[in-house]
Amino acid sequence: MFNFKGKKIIVTGAGSGIGKAIAKRFAEFGGYIAVCDIDANAARQVAREIEILGAKALPYQVDCANYQEVEAVTDKIALDFDGIEILINNAGITRDSLLLRMKEEDFDRVLAVNLKGVFNFTRSVLKYLLKEKWGRIINIASVVGEMGNPGQSNYSAAKAGIIGFTKSVAKEVGARNITVNVVSPGFIITPMTESLPPEIKERYIKSIPLRRAGEPVEVANLCLFLASDYASYITAQVIRIDGGMF
Repeated sequence: MFNFKGKKIIVTGAGSGIGKAIAKRFAEFGGYIAVCDIDANAARQVAREIEILGAKALPYQVDCANYQEVEAVTDKIALDFDGIEILINNAGITRDSLLLRMKEEDFDRVLAVNLKGVFNFTRSVLKYLLKEKWGRIINIASVVGEMGNPGQSNYSAAKAGIIGFTKSVAKEVGARNITVNVVSPGFIITPMTESLPPEIKERYIKSIPLRRAGEPVEVANLCLFLASDYASYITAQVIRIDGGMF
C-alpha cells in the first residue's frame, strides 16, 4: 500500500517511544531515515535497528530547542542524504506540575522543546522542500492541546501552539505541493506514560471508549498515510488518534 523507497525522512525524538516507531515504520517501506534525538546513544541504537531491517538510517544528536544546532544538523542531513522530503516533528518532553507549583524553567523548557523545536526544524527544512516543490510535514501534538489536562498547562500550551503553527504554515506552503498536518495522539504506551502511577493509567483508560491505550505503531501508521500520495489533498488538519478519548 505504501512506498517510500528512497524518500529522505527526518524524524525528531526518534530515540524512543512514538518517534522510534515512526522511524522504523517508514524504514520498513523503504524510507531513508535521519534519526534525530538529544540522546546520541538512543539515536545510534535506533539507526542500527533500522539497518538490520535492510533500510538506510543515520543518527544525529541534536537539541531541537537550539536553532543553531537544528540548522546545522539539517544542512548535514541534506548533504548526507542529498536532500530532505519529509519531516516528522515528534520530539517532546513533559515537566508536569500544578500551575501554582510550576517552576518558570519547567514552563520555558517544555515550550522550547515541544513548540519552538517544531519551529526550528520546520524553518530549517522548508528551504529543501521548496526546492523539491514537494514535501510532507507532520507535527505530533496531543489531545491535551485541545482539551487541556490538570498539571500540564505548559505541555497543553505547547501542543495547542503546534496546532496553530501547523495551520498557518500549511497556508503558506500549500501552493508548492507541501502538506502540513497535525497528528494528535491520546493515551499511547510509551516510556513517558509507563512511568505514571497505576491508578492514573487506569483512570485514563476508563475515559477511552475503546478501553485500551494506543500503541506507538498505530500512530506511526497514521503518519505513513499522511505522508503518502493517498493523503495528497489533506493539509492544515488535526487528526486525532485517541480511541475516542476526546
